[in-house]
Amino acid sequence: MAQDIGMDNIYAWCIVPYDSLERSPQARIAMLKKMGITKYAYDWRQEHLSQMAKELQWAKKQGVTVISVWMWIDGHGDALGKLSDSNEKVFEVIEEVGYTGQIWVSFAANFFEDLSDTEAVAKGAEMIAFLSKRATALGCKIGLYNHGDWFGEPKNQIQIIKALPNEDLGLVYNFHHAHHQIDAFPEMVDTMLPYLWYVNLSGLRKEGPKILTIGKGDYEKEMIQLLLEKGYTGDFGILGHVAEKDVERVLKANLNGLRKMHIK
Repeated sequence: MAQDIGMDNIYAWCIVPYDSLERSPQARIAMLKKMGITKYAYDWRQEHLSQMAKELQWAKKQGVTVISVWMWIDGHGDALGKLSDSNEKVFEVIEEVGYTGQIWVSFAANFFEDLSDTEAVAKGAEMIAFLSKRATALGCKIGLYNHGDWFGEPKNQIQIIKALPNEDLGLVYNFHHAHHQIDAFPEMVDTMLPYLWYVNLSGLRKEGPKILTIGKGDYEKEMIQLLLEKGYTGDFGILGHVAEKDVERVLKANLNGLRKMHIK
């Protein structure tokens, strides 16, 4: 790996629902260990929740760190004080197994529909405060995850964080949701850096596609270098995120692309 990004700085992301082999928790963790990846973030769909406790427990037993668990807030199923059954299940499992990592939260566009920026910040802050208090009680922290739409703009996420000075919150920035932010990225880095916990990498071309192997794009190398030059010291995520392929092959292609860029 290049000088400033070693395997200790790498984790896997989007590897649970995106895998043509549909690996079991044990097989998934064995795959990561074989690749030399010791950390991953846990994303899920409804069908995975029945095995979530088993997966978190098995990862810990095998010495693989689950750095975060995904949570998607939808205006049709989640409200202040009452989450969807799936999200309540996530909190139940976290408590059951004693998980103490991060919870990466993003919102569907419908949660902020027809609101002004001021109203959206207030509504988002209420929900994030509710989630953060529940997470903190379990030894977890909330990371705000950019996934498009209003909440996908870091400037809006930072306004929510600033509205909650007593909560321990941070940002998770995703290259695969950043195509429209490429030109603004140098300025955005300065704004995000005080809050930035993790960065998920992808190849980037302005015209897309959304998911592209690292090293096949036009901008990811300079964006990674800029993050390092500006002082980012966190880890980087390598994506699976191709449902019709063996996720091991996808991860390997991204790792190889990152190596070949020789980032220093």
